[in-house]
Amino acid sequence: MTDALSRTFSALADPTRRAILARLADGEATVNELAEPLPMSLPAVSRHLKVLEQAGLITRGRTRQWRPCRLQAQPLADVAGWVAAYRRFWDGGFDRLEEHLRTVTGDA
Repeated sequence: MTDALSRTFSALADPTRRAILARLADGEATVNELAEPLPMSLPAVSRHLKVLEQAGLITRGRTRQWRPCRLQAQPLADVAGWVAAYRRFWDGGFDRLEEHLRTVTGDA
């Protein structure tokens, strides 16, 4: 069983799925609306949506024949939290680089 964070990263690894999520950030959309700007078949878009749905990044509603897709932000918040845990390494690296540059340029 793959953990939720791994499913989210796997889903985000594909540029088409990221484009779909970007579109859904503007509001819900049908499969046809999501497929319109993409250079692929409707079944291919549906496969991408299935991956996003399995990762918990979207939900699909049901209103008569209309099945709008909606963005689910919690998995993205989980990714942001995971990345934030590593921010101290980046910040520390930049702080050390800044100190090194001050020493090298004599601004210390």
